[in-house]
Order: sequence, then C-alpha cells, then structure tokens
Amino acid sequence: MNDRTAPATLNPLLDFSDLPRFDAISPAAVGPAMDLLLQAASTALEEVTAPGFPNDWARISLTLDVPAERLSRAWGAVSHLNSVADTPELRAAYNEALPKVTEFWTRLGADERLYAKYKAMDPASLNAEQAQAHHNAMRGFVLGGAALEGEAKARFAWLQERQAELAQKFSENALDATDAFSLIATPEEMAGVPDDVLQATAAAAQAEGKTGHKLTLKMPCYLPVMQFAHSSPLREKLYRAYATRASDQAEGEAAKFDNTAIMGELLALRREEARLLGYRHYADVSLVPKMAESPEQVIAFLRDLAAKARPHAEKDLADLREFAAAELGLSDPQAWDWPYIGEKLKEARYAFSEQEVKPYFTAPKVLAGLFQIVETLFEVAIRPDQAPVWNPGVAFYRIERSGPQGTELVGQFYLDPAARTGKRGGAWMDDVRARWLRPDTGALQTPVAHLVCNFAEGVNGKPALLTHDDVITLFHEFGHGLHHMLTQVNERDVSGISGVEWDAVELPSQFMENFCWEWDVLKHMTAHVDTGEPLPRALFDKMLAAKNYQSGLQTLRQVEFSLFDMLLHSLPEPAASGAAILALQQQVRDEVAVLQPPPYSRTPHTFSHIFAGGYSAGYYSYKWAEVLSADAYAAFEEAAQQNGHSTLDVATGRRYRQAILEAGGSRPAMESFKAFRGREPSIDALLRHQGMA
Repeated sequence: MNDRTAPATLNPLLDFSDLPRFDAISPAAVGPAMDLLLQAASTALEEVTAPGFPNDWARISLTLDVPAERLSRAWGAVSHLNSVADTPELRAAYNEALPKVTEFWTRLGADERLYAKYKAMDPASLNAEQAQAHHNAMRGFVLGGAALEGEAKARFAWLQERQAELAQKFSENALDATDAFSLIATPEEMAGVPDDVLQATAAAAQAEGKTGHKLTLKMPCYLPVMQFAHSSPLREKLYRAYATRASDQAEGEAAKFDNTAIMGELLALRREEARLLGYRHYADVSLVPKMAESPEQVIAFLRDLAAKARPHAEKDLADLREFAAAELGLSDPQAWDWPYIGEKLKEARYAFSEQEVKPYFTAPKVLAGLFQIVETLFEVAIRPDQAPVWNPGVAFYRIERSGPQGTELVGQFYLDPAARTGKRGGAWMDDVRARWLRPDTGALQTPVAHLVCNFAEGVNGKPALLTHDDVITLFHEFGHGLHHMLTQVNERDVSGISGVEWDAVELPSQFMENFCWEWDVLKHMTAHVDTGEPLPRALFDKMLAAKNYQSGLQTLRQVEFSLFDMLLHSLPEPAASGAAILALQQQVRDEVAVLQPPPYSRTPHTFSHIFAGGYSAGYYSYKWAEVLSADAYAAFEEAAQQNGHSTLDVATGRRYRQAILEAGGSRPAMESFKAFRGREPSIDALLRHQGMA
C-alpha cells in the first residue's frame, strides 16, 4: 500500500461497510486514507458554510456530519492500534497524520461561518435530542475559538496542534520509559513472590536465554513483587525505576525519555489558550462543560473530603508503623516497604492475602459472572460474535434485546484483557462508533466499544488469574461500555457517553464496581483454577472485612492527585518549569498527605491522565462521580432491604437503565440522576461505603 494512487477500495481504513478491518490495517494505509478523508471532510465544510446553504440541522448533518464521522472512525481505529499494538512504523505513520487531523478538527470547531449557521437555527425546530446537541455545539464553538478573529484565531489553532503533539510525545515517553526497564532477579531475591508471577517471570527470562526471573515495570509484574518479595533491596531497585520513569532522575538509557520540558510547555500553552478565550486560567475552561461550577467549588469539595478522610488515614499509617516495627523488624520503613508492610498487615489482620483469593478468579469464570449480572439487571443477552481483531487474545461480543420485532442488536464490544509489550498501561473504554440514526442511509447504526485492560496472562496452559482489584477494574470499564452501548438516543453527538459531563461520566463505571463486593453476585463468578471449587464464604467475609483497609490513605492519595491537578491548572502564573511543578506537588502533599515519598520521586512525569489523557483540571471527576455512583447504588441496597433479596433488583435496574444509561448525554447529568433517585446526590453513601461515615 505504499502506492498513493492505489484504488481506495484496497485501503481498509476507507471501508465503512461494517466493523474496522483491524487485521488488515497497515502503517502504509494510514497516510493515504487520512488524506482522502480529510479532503472529503474539508470539501463538505466548504459546502455547508457557503452563503446559500440553508441553516438546517438535517441538511448540515447529511452533508458535513457523515464525512466527519467517517474521518473520526478511521482515525479512531488508527489511534486505537497506536495504543494497543505500537510499532515504530505505526507510530511514525500516526505522528505524521496527527497534525493534519488535529488541524481539521480545530478548524471545524473554530469556523465562524459554521458557527453563524448554528446561531441562525431556530432551536424550536429541533427535537429534544437535537436541541441538546445544538446547545453543546454552540458552547463548543465558543471554546473552540470560533468567536476569535485574525491573529488570535491563527494562534489558537497553532496551540491546539502543538498541544496534541506534546500530549502524544508525553504518552510515548511514559510507554517507552516503562518498556525500557528490565532486570534479572535471582530465585533468592524472588522469595515470597507468588507462584504464577514466578512462573511468568522465569518464562520471560528463559525466552531471552537467561536464567533467573525477568522483572519489568508493567503492573502484573511490578505490583506483586512490591507487595510480596521479602527482599527490600530488590523492592528498592524496582521502586526507584518506577518512581523516576520519564524524568530527569531516570538512570542510564531511560534518561532520554524525560517529560519535564513537555509538562512545562503544555501548562504554558493551556494557560495561553484560556487567556485567548477570555478566561482566568485553564481550570475555568475545563469546567465549562462539566457539572462542577468553578475550580473554587472543586477545591473546597476536595479539601472537605481530605478533612473527613485524614483521621482515618492517620490511623491507617499508625497501624502500619506499629506492625512494621513489632512484626517485621522495620523501625524506619521506606517508600518501597509500604506495599509489602500493607500486604503483611492485611494477611495478619484479616488472615487472607490477595494471592489466596486470586486462584478463584479465573478470567473466563469472572467474565461469565459479569455477563450474567448485566443480563439480569439490564434485561439483555450477551453473545460471542465475530470481527477482525488486532491480536489473537482479543474477543468480540454482541449485546441483544428482545423487542416487539424479535431479537434486536443493541451494541457490540471488543475485549482486550492482557498486558503485553507495545500496549500502553492502564485500562480504558473507547468508542469504535456511536449509535446514530444515519442521515445518509436512514438506518440505525448500533454502537461498538473497545474494553481494554492489562491483566497477567495465564501460564502453563491454565486460564488467566485475576486479582480482586483486576475484577473491579473489569467491572469499571464494563460500566463505561454499558453507558456507551445501551443508549437509546439517536442523535450521535449526545448518544451514549457523548455529551455527558466529564465529571459525571464515571458514574456508570464506578457504579458497577459495587457488585464486586456482593456475596450473592460474587459466588457465581468464582471457581478455583485447580479444583473448580467456588470462593469459600469465610474467605469472602475476610475480603469484606478488609474492603476498607487503608481507605483513608487511598482517599487522601486520590485527593492529592486531584488537588494537584486543579491547582496546577488554576495558578495565577503557570508552573512552566519542572522545579515549579514539583514545588506545587510538595505543597499539596504537605497539606493533605500523611506519607511522603523520597525526593527523587517524579509522579507528575507519568501522570498521563492530566498531561495526555483529557483529564486536565478534571482528575477530581473520579471522586465527584463516586458520590453519584455510591448514591445510585444505594437505591439497589434499599430495594434489597425492602424485598429481602440480593441487590440484583430488576425493577431498580430497569429504572437505572432508562434514567441514566439509555438517556446518555441527551440531557444534563443532574437531570438524569434526579430522574433515577428523585432528588440531588448526597455524600453519605460514599462515606458509608468507604467505612468513613
């Protein structure tokens, strides 16, 4: 496909007849496809903004939204592959196309002629979904610079392109710095580490012709070593490498992935963007389309939460110190000792360890259990399905519902669970395409989602084993997927998660996590990898007792990240140097943290959420939405108390599905919440769920 004149039909990125042809997309296809799609979208933009073109929603949608949606879908496929199957060739093709794609979306969002067409529309001529999409579009034009003129407009466009470029580079540095590190540990150093991790790391060393255990900074390897390895020097080596990734403190080769300058430049550019739009700072811009009203309101919310959590966190830390000194002979624990002490205290206090639970959570059984919950609560069926995939470990499914016309397709999703080289860390849901009553064909396009995790793979022919945290992560991402796939909205820009306020978008994901703590639910999704026995009730009771173990420390940690992010984006002058960024982080830690990491720690340098992932001045959303999700889940707890059965209450599930999941972004999130709960949210359920009531 190097031949730029090759017929369009040969390029898989130009085939919109069905699902993306992930198995056929090559780096060579990216440039030619993007050029053609950008050209088509640009031509359409000129057509609808011509003086004689009517100010009509349907006509603009047919002429402009169709080619724009195709561009978005094709670029989405490329971006997805860039995240899950990174190669030097694909990265080069992605980076070459990125400025052109960014330039088009910036130009579209800032086009004063298109803004004028939308302004001239009569909202009374639109249905409720279109009216909400129109309202969002008008707000988007202002935030996209459509009201700017001349030099200011050109500068704004440049700012968007440069920020996209820097965010991509930040992300690449974080991935490369993580992938660059490995060390071979001896069997003696690995004492205490669980068997499945020992087998996987020994196999990784063997594959490179080495003896011992190959350790990396990928979570399925890093975390269990930090929690279980008896060797403090080994933990220190790993901790130092992890805490200094992509920073000036990294050692050897890894020093070339330093993100310091990128962070400073990004913050300065965001500040300039805010000033051009007439705002004090970037935090103000970030909050315009969110539920929270101002940075001050968010900061007050976070400080209030920190004050409520602090006594619990201080108690958590005192317990850890006392246990470390009395039982482990550690009178002065260091940063790399805390995960180990935490795990040992948990074992001593609750007589159970994560590793004792893990053999019961085989990936296939957990998945079957998750599907059963979703099928019961939301009155749908999940079935295996077929689609081209990017890796043999990826599965594809369809969600169906019984309707008046028989079985109807609701949505589909890809599930990519395993960690591997070339795949960025973390877990996420992304859309492949949205539900849309297409203006070009008149057909209803059903939604498709990506669900991506980074779990350890199975070893010795056995299924993959998940920690309980992994199970929670899977449920979380599936909650996002349900929000995207169960929507009944036909207007693309407000269907599913589109148009949902960013600080409410975590409601359905965090809501699903609650089921991971219900015995009636959990017992159906466990089977011991060797015996097939379900999780014993006694072991579950220990897990439940340990549920809020260190919840004070964990809450303060999330508040620390959130407060750092919000203050960073609302400073009178942006922190343009690495020193200023670290000084602010220290100031936040002095205010809220009860544990201080070593001076060489560089957390911001891999804080991809805020520097590369769309959560800038928005990381607080996790805690904000937890208030909503805990309160929403309380409705299921109330139903269970009234009816004397489990929280899988179908009537409450139906109300939740209709009020929140099906409504998507077609109305403000607060309206959806009130439609479900009959009132505004309260923080009480969250504090109760976390043992801090």
